[in-house]
Amino acid sequence: MPAHDPLVHDDRAGAGSPDPAPVRQPLADSVYEDVKALIMDHEIAPGARVGIEALSRRLDVSPTPVREALARLESDGLVVKRSLSGYRATELLTRQGVEELFEMRLLLEPRAAALAAVNADEPQLDAIEAIQEEMEAHPGPAGPYAAYRGFAALDQRFHDAVAVAAARPLLLDAVERLHAHLHVFRLSSLPFEDDPTLAEHERVVRAILRRNGERAAEAMKDHLARSLERQLSRFEAR
Repeated sequence: MPAHDPLVHDDRAGAGSPDPAPVRQPLADSVYEDVKALIMDHEIAPGARVGIEALSRRLDVSPTPVREALARLESDGLVVKRSLSGYRATELLTRQGVEELFEMRLLLEPRAAALAAVNADEPQLDAIEAIQEEMEAHPGPAGPYAAYRGFAALDQRFHDAVAVAAARPLLLDAVERLHAHLHVFRLSSLPFEDDPTLAEHERVVRAILRRNGERAAEAMKDHLARSLERQLSRFEAR
């Protein structure tokens, strides 16, 4: 009888077999999420220096994964690297910065939604709908970043998925480069009760599924305009 090869899956090992060990998050990804949470929650203050050695001691890891995390966060627009002074957390968006961010989104994303309604294939439609359903199970932006991290990530995935379905690579690249979700959620220290984001997304999804490009664009435009109003109200509340 040939020796058992541990690399070959045995379908007979079903009932009675112990559950597989949970997949552990790679260290680099874990450190990235930990540092991002510190920035999103302002434990690393906007504009403050981000020390690699201090972070490695705080997180009890070597400096290498911290450097990798900061490189990723630089591409996210959450830190900037300056010669001779290292990394610093980016400043929060000003009121004008928020208005300019949404000006770009209003130029790009309604068009992406209209094209998605026309060009999306069935797997892409399924993906957009699935993200919307998954968002309904996650808490909105209230409390520390760790509490709504899943919601923020799904919000990004939703808008990116619509842009992917538009089948316009340059448009997708422009939407992704804005990193709008990170900049907006970083301002979310004042939560809204009964956040209307899900209902607004639902109207976008419904129009795309019905292949109605005009309504999809209108629904996305309405969502972004209302989101801009909510963000600007934060400045008034301060």
